[in-house]
Amino acid sequence: MTESGALEVFRQAIWLTLLVSAPLLGLSLAVGFAVSLFQATTQINEQTLTFVPKMVVVLLALVLLGPWMLRQLVDFAGGILGHLGSFVG
Repeated sequence: MTESGALEVFRQAIWLTLLVSAPLLGLSLAVGFAVSLFQATTQINEQTLTFVPKMVVVLLALVLLGPWMLRQLVDFAGGILGHLGSFVG
């Protein structure tokens, strides 16, 4: 495998990581912002109030988006394994 081929695989892996993690991180960020805004307006400073809604939303997102995320990862791994001969030889 040439250096450009290895860099291309690495670039695809980084892009896939960003693509798969972005929905969960985005939802967690949005819920965290909404909860902190709620806490600031009501002056409730309960620490568990920030974590429980995030955990629930991320769990629901994993249930809904999990099959898509898994399909993306399996397709990438299948592509890598399919071209394994060209990497070694």
